Parts: sequence; C-alpha cells; structure tokens
Amino acid sequence: MQLPSTLLENAVAAFAKLPGIGKKTALRLVLHLLKQDEEVTTEFGEVLQKMRKEIKFCQRCFNISDGTICSICANSGRSKEMICVVENIRDVIAIENTQQYNGTYHVLGGIISPLDGIGPDQLTIEPLIERIKKDKVTELIFALNPTIQGDTTIYYIQKKLADSSCRITTIARGIAFGGELEYADEMTLGKSISNRQPIHQYIK
Repeated sequence: MQLPSTLLENAVAAFAKLPGIGKKTALRLVLHLLKQDEEVTTEFGEVLQKMRKEIKFCQRCFNISDGTICSICANSGRSKEMICVVENIRDVIAIENTQQYNGTYHVLGGIISPLDGIGPDQLTIEPLIERIKKDKVTELIFALNPTIQGDTTIYYIQKKLADSSCRITTIARGIAFGGELEYADEMTLGKSISNRQPIHQYIK
C-alpha cells in the first residue's frame, strides 16, 4: 500500500497490529481521525495511555479493575461462596452479559497447554486453591472453552481439590466442543450456566 506520508504510514501500521484490523480498515480509521478536531485525537490518545498506565488486575480474582479489588468482588450483593472459573477476561464479560450468574469469578489467565509451553505454574491456579480454602467456597463452576486443553485444566484443578468439600460443576455442553465462550450467543451461554452439571459427568 503506497501512502503519501510516512507519518500516515506509521499510524496505519500501528492500527493494523490490532486483531481483526487489516491495512484497509486501519487506513479508514486513521483518515477518520485526521478529519476530527485536534482535541478529539488528543483525547483519544490520552484515554489509551491512561488505560494502559493505570488499569489494574483484581488481587482476588484477577479480573480487570480500576482499583485493587474489582467491582464484582467488591459487590456485597454477589455470592462470595460461588466462583466461576474462566480462561480470560473476555469470558467474564460474556457471562456477565447473560445476567444469569450472581457469584464471583476467577480468571486463570489461560489454560494448560503443554504444546504451547503453558503449564499450571503460569496460571493463577494456586491463588484459586487458596481462595477456595480461605473463603469457604461451596461451589466451583468451570466455564472453560470445551476443548482438550480446557478439560485438561479442569482435571488438574479437580485433582488439586480432591480433599475439598466444595461442589465442582461445569457449564452444560450447549457450547459445541471446540467452541469459544466469547462467541456464543447470550441465550445459549446463559442456559449453559443455569443447567450446569457435576464435573464427573464430563471429566473421567
């Protein structure tokens, strides 16, 4: 793509690094910003810088947060005895949009995948185990993507909790095997949470 300005080319290249954004889309976005008042583009840049510099991760569940504890964990109306285990923050957002869950979360930051070099020590599994013991959690709900890696992660954590009295369940398999939670429609995902099943029905 031949562009008349190196500055324009650099801006397009920066936008094109975002997932799902090709160079043509990046060019449209950059040209749109060029049409705006300077104050608009300045504010746009400042918002991104502020987000990247000041955003935090909840010390309890590892969700994105403005403070040390996220708004979900700090909400007295949420059940602290119920934890929904997810792979990433996008899954928290997807489940929250269903309005079918009133407990708290725990973001693992990934799933066990030896082929990708991701082991249990690289995830927030130990903080989860400690949290279950400390907060006297009565139910642990696994809402991981239905894949071999997801099931491996569930199996590993289940074994770590072999001596725990905590009820362990997983969302119903309304989500196709190999699918991803963030792309499921809200009704399907909501029903999967409401109709969750004991873990032994899926993990042998």
